[in-house]
Amino acid sequence: MVLLTCACTVESPAPPVSTRGPVRPPTLITDVQENVPRFVREVVDGRTVLLDSGERVRISLLAPPAECWAAAAIAFATKALVERPVRMTSVIPGEVNLWLEDGTDYAMLAVREGVLRAQGAAGVLADAEAAAARENRGLWGLPCNGLDVVATTAATSPKRVQPPKPVATTTTVAAAPPVVVTTAPPPPPAAPPCTVAYRVSGQWPGGFQGGVTIRNTGGAAINGWTLQWSFGDGQTVSQMWNASSSQRGAKVSATNVFYTATIAPGREVSIGFLGSFRDRNTAPASFTLNGTACATS
Repeated sequence: MVLLTCACTVESPAPPVSTRGPVRPPTLITDVQENVPRFVREVVDGRTVLLDSGERVRISLLAPPAECWAAAAIAFATKALVERPVRMTSVIPGEVNLWLEDGTDYAMLAVREGVLRAQGAAGVLADAEAAAARENRGLWGLPCNGLDVVATTAATSPKRVQPPKPVATTTTVAAAPPVVVTTAPPPPPAAPPCTVAYRVSGQWPGGFQGGVTIRNTGGAAINGWTLQWSFGDGQTVSQMWNASSSQRGAKVSATNVFYTATIAPGREVSIGFLGSFRDRNTAPASFTLNGTACATS
């Protein structure tokens, strides 16, 4: 008897065919793994930067720089971003959120320091902008004072306009009439509110008796007064009535007593005094009443 032995072999199944496409390295803008350290090569303006990859992106939530603060915004962004590691996440193509190496949100930092305004400020950005305005930081102080004047350029190049061909013409230009500028004369000075009459009623060797009459020529009553004058020849006052006197050098002050304090409009008060002199006894040249010059008569 012959025994036949059959050996069966089972083939291993073939590995499944992958249906996934080729694996791409992550990019800054499109993939989930975009939050990777990058470097800023150059600052275009306060909210736009050029990355080390050559890509130009705009930082989200920041308004365009104001004209009066544009240079300062570039300087601030350059100091904070250029050649420093930063992290970014995409908002839309070409626009990113950006954080400094220590986790500081750059948009928040720029708004808080008054470098830029927030684009459609709300929430914490609105609070940061309000704080910068209260403290007059950055563009909220001089010279901008919070004005948002943004430089704009035309989207298309201006068309060249050919100048018109010159046409030979003869034009007679009439001479313009001379411009005569007239100015109103200055108003006359206001009349003094008082008139003073000075007199010497008696004189003897070395002494004299004088008198002064004060007349109110203004429209209101004078309530309390001091009349002052200066002697030119060294005269001195030794006694006075209807007023109290004091003298310092050549300057004499006569102040009302209680019964001569009020001088009604159009009314007058007279005072008298005894004085001494040496060689001459000329009358004072001017008088002031309560510091205002009076006319003399």
